[in-house]
Amino acid sequence: MKLELREALRQHILVGDGAMGTYLYQMGFPVGISYEELNLLKPDVIMDVHRRYYEAGARIIETNTFSANREKLSKYGLEQDVEAINRAGVELARKAVGEDAYVVGAIGSIRAGKRKNVRTTKVKEDLRQQIEVLLDTKVDGLLLESFYDLDEMLLALKIIRKLSDIPVICQFATEGTGTTHDGATLQEAFTKLKQNGADVVGFNCRSGPNGLLRSLEKVAGMNEPLPFSVFPNAGTPDYVDGRFTYAATPQYFAETALKFADLGARIIGGCCGTTPEHVAAMAQSLHDYTPDSTKVSLLQTASHSTGFQITAERELFQTTEAKIAPPFGQGPNSQEPNIVELVKQRHTVIVELDPPRDLDITKFMQGAQALKEAKVDALTMADNSLAVTRMSNLALGYLVKEQTGLRPLIHIACRDRNMIGTQSHMMGLHALGIDHVLAVTGDPARFGDLPGSSSVYDLTSFEIIRMIKQLNEGVAFSGKALKKTANFIVGAAFNPNVKYLDKAVQRLERKIEAGADYIMTQPVYNAELIEKIYEATKHLSVPIFIGIMPLASGGNATYLHNEVPGIQLSDDVRQRMGELKGEEGRAMGVQIAKELLDTAMKYFNGIYLMTPFLSYEMTVQLTNYVWEKSGLAVSTCTH
Repeated sequence: MKLELREALRQHILVGDGAMGTYLYQMGFPVGISYEELNLLKPDVIMDVHRRYYEAGARIIETNTFSANREKLSKYGLEQDVEAINRAGVELARKAVGEDAYVVGAIGSIRAGKRKNVRTTKVKEDLRQQIEVLLDTKVDGLLLESFYDLDEMLLALKIIRKLSDIPVICQFATEGTGTTHDGATLQEAFTKLKQNGADVVGFNCRSGPNGLLRSLEKVAGMNEPLPFSVFPNAGTPDYVDGRFTYAATPQYFAETALKFADLGARIIGGCCGTTPEHVAAMAQSLHDYTPDSTKVSLLQTASHSTGFQITAERELFQTTEAKIAPPFGQGPNSQEPNIVELVKQRHTVIVELDPPRDLDITKFMQGAQALKEAKVDALTMADNSLAVTRMSNLALGYLVKEQTGLRPLIHIACRDRNMIGTQSHMMGLHALGIDHVLAVTGDPARFGDLPGSSSVYDLTSFEIIRMIKQLNEGVAFSGKALKKTANFIVGAAFNPNVKYLDKAVQRLERKIEAGADYIMTQPVYNAELIEKIYEATKHLSVPIFIGIMPLASGGNATYLHNEVPGIQLSDDVRQRMGELKGEEGRAMGVQIAKELLDTAMKYFNGIYLMTPFLSYEMTVQLTNYVWEKSGLAVSTCTH
């Protein structure tokens, strides 16, 4: 006989299911429809998804009712179908799985991180309506998931507790900040949820396994613990040719499931991007797991910002002729060669330093000054990389230019500005004398720190390159004459960490046709791949800057390899980083980067160094290494 859910969690770890929405998307159902309406329109499809997760080993099965509330359904004209959709969601899950599975009614946040978009009275009404319908069905529990604010979570929990003693799982969407969106620490939030009747607390969505491990560590030592639940995304999504893909493998989920279990998780499943294969790997990994009360995993984890605009589109760099190079580190002015001219005759170093996520620019400016003293040729700044809000790179670029004399190289993402805003932004850069830019698509806003924001994408990366170069002809995006011409040097991004390098190069050729003057690659961690990139791109007419990002720790290496699209580490690199952290981790990261530079400098004059976590001392060391290795001499390399 099946145990009641609370008792089952006291005795066992239960494997949860995986994604519903993104899995339906991968099956061909488009974004822009109500996936919950498929409970009525395509019941066989929904049952099949539930069945696949059950057969993979999931014993916590969520109903397809996450957005089945009146507010969300009204966007599709379905506000009168709240009851029918929720009842069908429970019925389909029950029919699809065995008696040993626990069916929990999924209830999503109505505000979804947008603090004032719906009145509290309306939130109460809509939550109560969905809760009452689900309680009138045969669910084993209710799951409040992807909530951003403690206030809204407590609102839903209190409604449930006035109506029922059913088991309730409460999950926040978090990116590892340690607080909810309304400012409560995770420990405070979990304590209040326990006091108000929560049975299980945890996290889902927003982050991959690495981020949720970091969040779980913040609460694992609570004085009054509850069972934890975790449903991570399959890493950071990539956006390629209009479709989302995810990097984290089933094997990685199998490994991290054990770490979650060690930290007290008793329900472990998957969220966006996960599949039955991920669930099967976790179920197998946890099959014979026995909790060890003496084991505490203090995992070395890494920030979700790689310091590099991780998008579906990263690009490369090349060269041919030579002019006389200026002194190293000389500030930008109209007489100086641009980086395309520089790289034709000598090794040229671009260093990326991420703008801060807060209002304190002290360390950023210290890093810029240190890199100026190291004589880098340009300082590049991402445009809200990973869709995480950071200080304006335009403002910081101007400060860097004026206060240090370094040449700023500004990333321009298609995500945040419509065509009006993009042209206005470019005109402002021109007025400030900032003429080096990198055009990128930009990671989708829904996966950043403000998921309620829209992703604009008026332009593709190809189109934005063409239109920026159009400004150089004195022609506005609208076709109107601008009286003067701009002088932008436009870069494009290239991801060589792909299965089919030749196809990636073909895409790169299209960007060069669109007008790209130079290329910057995602970080490369394999010397053999650097050689392959050279052979695959030596016919191109523009210079390529090879991306090198020193690893900061073993945890940083694990995260980048498993969760960030477009980054793959060799087995040797991961073994050498091992469990290193602190100064030892950074020292090994710099050593590995130097070895990669040894190969890169044989084939490419362009070097693109990415600074992890504002640890500019690492990229200063590597810049000095480039100058030492090149002997400060003009290179004869033609690529």
